[in-house]
Amino acid sequence: MRKPPRKLSSSLAGALATVVLVGGLAAPAAAEPAATGHVDGRLPVPALDAALREITDTGMVGVFAEVRDGRATWRGASGVADITTGRPVRPDYRHRVGSITKTFVSTTLLQLVGEGRISLDAPVRRYLPGLMPDDAVTVRMLLNHRSGIGSYDRVVFATAEQVEQHRTTTFTARELIRTGLGMPRTNPPGAAFAYSNTNYILAGLIVERVTGRPAAEEIRRRILRPLALRDTYFPGTEPRITGPHSLGYLPWYDGELRDFSVYNMSWGQMAGELVSTTADLDRFYRALLNGRLLRPAEQAQLQRFLPTNPADPTGLRYGLGLLSLPLRCGDAYGHDGQVFGYHTLSLHSPDGKRQVSVALNVSHYQYAGDPISAATFQLIDTALCGTATAHAARTFTPQLSPLTPAPGLLPPR
Repeated sequence: MRKPPRKLSSSLAGALATVVLVGGLAAPAAAEPAATGHVDGRLPVPALDAALREITDTGMVGVFAEVRDGRATWRGASGVADITTGRPVRPDYRHRVGSITKTFVSTTLLQLVGEGRISLDAPVRRYLPGLMPDDAVTVRMLLNHRSGIGSYDRVVFATAEQVEQHRTTTFTARELIRTGLGMPRTNPPGAAFAYSNTNYILAGLIVERVTGRPAAEEIRRRILRPLALRDTYFPGTEPRITGPHSLGYLPWYDGELRDFSVYNMSWGQMAGELVSTTADLDRFYRALLNGRLLRPAEQAQLQRFLPTNPADPTGLRYGLGLLSLPLRCGDAYGHDGQVFGYHTLSLHSPDGKRQVSVALNVSHYQYAGDPISAATFQLIDTALCGTATAHAARTFTPQLSPLTPAPGLLPPR
């Protein structure tokens, strides 16, 4: 078995001190045989096994995934969860899922819209008096990232030293909001798509103001408990992930892989705090897309997708906490998320019958054309579209990238 990598190749590692993208992992990880769960003939199991192993063969330390097609389920894991001990990854691990939190927040807020307690096109200031300077930003603009408000993480994590410094820092929602509102506007409200984590901290405060309960408790009450998502929770200021999980690695100055699995996630809150599993994510998105969580009117608003890039109207589109990504077999709905050491993608057919959730234990390694991202897309393509045919390679750029100069969602074709 190959030795797990402890560093990136020096020729590929970027200079984090200047806050640039780092290169891909050079040495391949030790790849454990993919572990499969219950399957039937409808799933391309050999192709899924091969696609999962390719992710670690091209350099990822560890990866696990769940694929569903109706009642057929495949689960797999490859690589290691700890580069020191060589402990293998398991497909049932808990994982920090980052900005996938936003779909849970948006769904909760849309339930309140359906109950007549919130209006999507009302100014945010109606619900949060004293925070907003004017009435220009609406609730809808928070959820579809068209508010123009700056993303606080670009200030909080402007340097790599701050990423290390804030391991134990507790941030309040109002501190994060003040930071975001103090930044220059990215665009006039409503004029363009500009991804901002500040939007969802504000959305969480609206949920709290309207319900009188913490946003995390309201999401537990409305989503986690009814769907029996027993491995999904908000850690708050507790820095350690409870239950079985992988360590989470970030490439550092000389290419060393540094463990960031112990981290106070109060900096993420309703923008990216959630811990979950691939199975729980698939269950959540299945319920959401088949209409179990929202009334038809609010479901239509959730899926009111607009191009993130006006120059490419058929590429990536974003609704209210939900993205639409074009694949060769049609659009896939879902979200992706990245926090320090953890990267997650959860994508689904529009009816929620075909699903894939993928979790990786190294973050912020992406660069143009990197083989890990290409291999990850191959797994997603195989899961949702069947055995692959020749088509152009795709790469993923995560949307929560505090160490990079330009965080953005999955790029369009």
